[in-house]
Amino acid sequence: MEELEKGVKLIELRHLKKVFGKKVVLRDINLKIEEKKITYILGLSGQGKSTIIKHIVGLLKPTSGQVLVDGVDVAQLDEEGLFEIRKKVGFTFQEGALFDSMTIFDNVAFPVREHKKLKGEPLKRLVYQTLEMVGLEPERVSKLYPHELSGGMRKRAATARAVILHPKYLLYDEPTSGLDPIISDRITNMIVDLTRKQGITSVVISHDLKETFKSADYIAMLFNGEIIEYGTVEEFKNSPNPIVQAFIEGDSKKYEQIVPKEFSL
Repeated sequence: MEELEKGVKLIELRHLKKVFGKKVVLRDINLKIEEKKITYILGLSGQGKSTIIKHIVGLLKPTSGQVLVDGVDVAQLDEEGLFEIRKKVGFTFQEGALFDSMTIFDNVAFPVREHKKLKGEPLKRLVYQTLEMVGLEPERVSKLYPHELSGGMRKRAATARAVILHPKYLLYDEPTSGLDPIISDRITNMIVDLTRKQGITSVVISHDLKETFKSADYIAMLFNGEIIEYGTVEEFKNSPNPIVQAFIEGDSKKYEQIVPKEFSL
């Protein structure tokens, strides 16, 4: 893989545009993800938040613009290049996306078998250590199937699968969606621990303001295909942008008074 810029060690989106048919989902996304920090991307449903992170792992290709991971343009990579990028970028889908027919052990071990060909006792130790890292009890959980776990446990297991190769970056798509406040808090604490203790750079797609404000280092808000606000938690809370304030307050009437009719709720 040819590096576009020597020494660039982060994720950067430059003028990213994505069009599906006649629908413009991402209009002009410009964003730098700070290393070893937690960056949340917020926005209303259907604004394209998940579309952004799917570009980072090469699941989608941009209509135009660049998606850089450590200076390499992901959109220009072939399958071999994407294989290498995905060693350093872990991704957790919104619903976990665990393989129903596999035990939790085999789900978590899957990336290792694909990328490192590890097996036997060394593989078992690595899987058990990773499950412990995300707060799951290996002896009990590893033998179970996804349908036998609670929603929160499935999301932890999915995170274990994403983190087992010790990625530099970890992308979370709505990690607390559908969970009760206590489990949401545990998931958020897990994200913080992995970021701080493992030195992982985390990108979190969310609409959960409570968990965002508690754990974010930086917040970016997506609206109409562009990032309309970016900053620390305090900077975000004090944003002069009326759309941001309507979002924070959860005030639909204020929102509808501010934005054009085509973006009304």
